[in-house]
Amino acid sequence: METKNENSDVSRAEEMKNQANEAFKGHKFSNAIDLYTKAIELNGNNAVYWANRAFAHTKLEEYGSAIQDASKAIEIDPKYSKGYYRRGAAYLAMGKFKDALKDFQQVKRICPNDPDAARKLKECEKAVMKMKFEEAISAPVSERRSVAESIDYHTIGNKPRSSSFLPTKTALAAVVAAVMVVAVRGFATTEILMVLVSVVLGTYWWGSFSGSGKVEPQYSGARIEGEEVTLEFVKQMMEDFKNQKTLHKRYAYQIVLKTRQILQALPSLVDISVPNGKHFTVCGDVHGQFYDLLNIFELNGLPSEENPYLFNGDFVDRGSFSVEIILTLFAFKCMSPSSIYLARGNHESKSMNKIYGFEGEVRSKLSEKFVDLFAEVFCYLPLAHVINEKIFVVHGGLFSVDGVKLSDIRAIDRFCEPPEEGLMCELLWSDPQPLPGRGPSKRGVGLSFGGDVTKRFLEDNNLDLVVRSHEVKDEGYEVDHDGKLITVFSAPNYCDQMGNKGAFIRFEAPDLKPDIVTFSAVPHPDVKPMAYANNFMRMFN
Repeated sequence: METKNENSDVSRAEEMKNQANEAFKGHKFSNAIDLYTKAIELNGNNAVYWANRAFAHTKLEEYGSAIQDASKAIEIDPKYSKGYYRRGAAYLAMGKFKDALKDFQQVKRICPNDPDAARKLKECEKAVMKMKFEEAISAPVSERRSVAESIDYHTIGNKPRSSSFLPTKTALAAVVAAVMVVAVRGFATTEILMVLVSVVLGTYWWGSFSGSGKVEPQYSGARIEGEEVTLEFVKQMMEDFKNQKTLHKRYAYQIVLKTRQILQALPSLVDISVPNGKHFTVCGDVHGQFYDLLNIFELNGLPSEENPYLFNGDFVDRGSFSVEIILTLFAFKCMSPSSIYLARGNHESKSMNKIYGFEGEVRSKLSEKFVDLFAEVFCYLPLAHVINEKIFVVHGGLFSVDGVKLSDIRAIDRFCEPPEEGLMCELLWSDPQPLPGRGPSKRGVGLSFGGDVTKRFLEDNNLDLVVRSHEVKDEGYEVDHDGKLITVFSAPNYCDQMGNKGAFIRFEAPDLKPDIVTFSAVPHPDVKPMAYANNFMRMFN
């Protein structure tokens, strides 16, 4: 009788797995996870079920859970190559290249003739070598200089034709002087030769690379007249971006440097005041989906003093129009700082930008120096906001300990890359969970926190509501923890495959009741998500 029941469980488990596979194919990854879980409950000794659930977790960016499931698959069957493959992919997504390399090496041992495994192992080896090289040449933190302070955007422009002869004439004068010295003295001292060489090289460099500060007349895009970023300019720039035109680097530098100056003066926790009768809009992740950002503005109006926004982090990565997104948001910040507020997300960091496309996109559309400049400016972004002393808005979530006060958040020294633990890390990475208490993070960074944690935090700080982002939701939003926590996500059809809606939240003072607006994705040019990401990440997407 027992054997019959066991056979029945195995058969039902296989049926659950097949249903889960169909859900996965339909990009219903949460549903797939639930079905794989049922299969595992019926037959927990099948490595395939664990590895498949790991894959579904990876699609939802739950890399910590993916690693746990893949490790269980390996424990059940140490020769099951997909267990190592799934775990290696999750490690890669987290930037843990050395751990990923070990798993892909094991895949190659198990499947020595698999060309796909060999290709991915090679890419992983290249990533590890690059990481080691960058570590070797990087300067200590204490010795690093501000990239922004080395840039004067006023000098960036075309070289005037009338000065093109200057290096030649100066160099010729230096040569004539050298000849005269030799003719008079009969020899040339080392010091004189060194000076003359310096003059020649210096004047050549100046003539080759200095600019007049005037943008070349053939440039037909949006222009900033003087020092002020105007609404007219921002509208023209957005229209240019919509038509896949680029912004002149001079103006891009001007926007980013001005934004840095504004952000630098802000505290780590920013207080926002919304007068009675006025409204305020909170948006979640937009992840490089520029055409969906335009749709938000079409639906809800452009940022202005009368129509202010807060964009709650993760402006970049994944989507392939991240440069357009960040320059647009920064331009509005320059135009009117109180019209738009910007919070840091976990993707406003070097480690994420290297993997998920922003670094490659910046390098392609702007320059290498902009890569370093954006990395510096992202460190100036505030970590959280409070609206009318009642609504706490943060990208990720709450903390591993009780008793955290708003004053503790204000006191965070945010001018750095996000650490792997502590308050700053948890603000950027944590997620809510349905169960009370705290649990390990399904992402592998931060933690999961229950409704009781949310309730105590709100009570301790005399707040009413937590608004956070960080997670794709089918409807663009989700209300949890007895209505005390709302997740808002503003990138519809995330990565062109999730099929989710986007959402934003409007609050009107004084009652500040959330009015949630959802919207669908709009068409965009045929540039795939992750188009600028590292080779190994494109392989897994």
